[in-house]
Amino acid sequence: MTGVSNGSPTAEAVLELRDVWCAFGEHEVLRGIDLTVHRHEVVVLIGPSGSGKSTLLRTVNLLEHVDDGRILLTGQDITDPRVDADAVRGRIGTVFQAYNLFPHLSVLDNVTLAARVVHKHSRAEAEARGRELLASIGLAAKADSYPDTLSGGQQQRVAIVRAIATNPELLLLDEITSALDPELVGEVLDLVRSLKQHGSTILMATHEMAFARDVADRVVFLDQGRVLEQGPADGFFSGPREARTREFLARFRTV
Repeated sequence: MTGVSNGSPTAEAVLELRDVWCAFGEHEVLRGIDLTVHRHEVVVLIGPSGSGKSTLLRTVNLLEHVDDGRILLTGQDITDPRVDADAVRGRIGTVFQAYNLFPHLSVLDNVTLAARVVHKHSRAEAEARGRELLASIGLAAKADSYPDTLSGGQQQRVAIVRAIATNPELLLLDEITSALDPELVGEVLDLVRSLKQHGSTILMATHEMAFARDVADRVVFLDQGRVLEQGPADGFFSGPREARTREFLARFRTV
């Protein structure tokens, strides 16, 4: 992966959410979300549990239905019912809270599955790329191992490598450290820092406020399904405008 690491309003918009609404029954989870992620930008979603962070990510990956509004991926309306959802997901890398590795497949087979099955790369090509990526995170020796022999941090790093193996246009990360023991969090976040340095376009939800301040180009605070406040990380954490944002951040030792 190559490219600059900082997003810019003048850069190409990779993802656009335009007045997106999503409800589960009578409960409105997303209430008019407007959000743009530019190429090479890292946008971090923060907010209390139930604020809509995970649902927002799932709507982008077409795992949840949008009731109103539009989502565009490099200009294509992916909420159009005629769109091939699997083709869209093939352009997006997603990592969830749980590692979601296939337990019956080796580490290398987990990493190369999408490249071989979805993108039709040859096994040799996919495995060369997979081994290169595993080596880059210090797990070359684990290529032929199975997920249950890895630590939680190692499994999550493999899950991230699997997500980037096909060079997705957009990477979605949903609370990727929440299932990890505290001593394993750092190795996973270091990998995300590396992805930023290599110019990945990332939209992620996290409760790691210090990490958000360190790595985000822009921070977006969700509250009750709305974007309450957003801005560059330094300014956001040092001088939040909204009282609700200040109340939320006061729970963390970042401001």
